[in-house]
Amino acid sequence: QVQLVESGGGLVQTGGSLRLSCAASGSIFSINSMDWYRQAPGKQRDRVASITRGGTTNYSDSVKVRFTISRDNAKNTVYLQMNSLKPEDTATYYCKVYCLTRTQPWRDYWGKGTLVTVSS
Repeated sequence: QVQLVESGGGLVQTGGSLRLSCAASGSIFSINSMDWYRQAPGKQRDRVASITRGGTTNYSDSVKVRFTISRDNAKNTVYLQMNSLKPEDTATYYCKVYCLTRTQPWRDYWGKGTLVTVSS
């Protein structure tokens, strides 16, 4: 089984910054893509950013330039640096990893989320 623990959420003012972390643990053999999603109240969950094992990144248009995704393969951890935050960034942020374990084939695993609130 794989456990994902997100941290770094909180309350910040408009224009501020936060850094989210998501650490994967368990019987992991390999992690391919790592992603950040977010879900605002009453809205669908949308992908914010993704990064491959080799470091190729991709961002949604709404966060491009302001957010940076990175990963530490040795620590099975993915980060999301969020700068110039706006009230519309308020949401619960979830990490997702595409992972191969010693007992399960490649599949997605989700974290439980961390709340980011941006005040105006």
